[in-house]
Amino acid sequence: MATNIFVNLPVKDLDRSMNFFGQLGYSFNKQFTDETAACMVISDTIYAMLLTEKKFRDFIPGGKQLADAGKSTEVIIALSCESREQVEDLYRKAVAAGGTGARPPEDHGFMYLRSFNDPDGHIWEVLWMDPAAIQQQ
Repeated sequence: MATNIFVNLPVKDLDRSMNFFGQLGYSFNKQFTDETAACMVISDTIYAMLLTEKKFRDFIPGGKQLADAGKSTEVIIALSCESREQVEDLYRKAVAAGGTGARPPEDHGFMYLRSFNDPDGHIWEVLWMDPAAIQQQ
């Protein structure tokens, strides 16, 4: 059985976040979506749980504080793409949907990536790596 990953992210406005990621082409599993949480399907084994800040606080152990992703960064979510063109397409969709560029594109020849901030300030990287370069390692 494959291991699934569920990335939990706090969001200020669940509807806005669902709209944003919907415009990037992601769907939501209705079985795990309600007015406090949305299960965004990234792939067959990768999901992002978008949780209202109130709901997210219920999961924080030990009395830790909720970080403001607009002011600090604890994680960068990186997703692979099948081509450089798909990287650019996803980045353009993110900016058109209300995201902001996080930094200029990076082209390392064998790897190309773009970074954007979602409406809550979480940093997402979309990247392509040349399969031939990976196999040489």
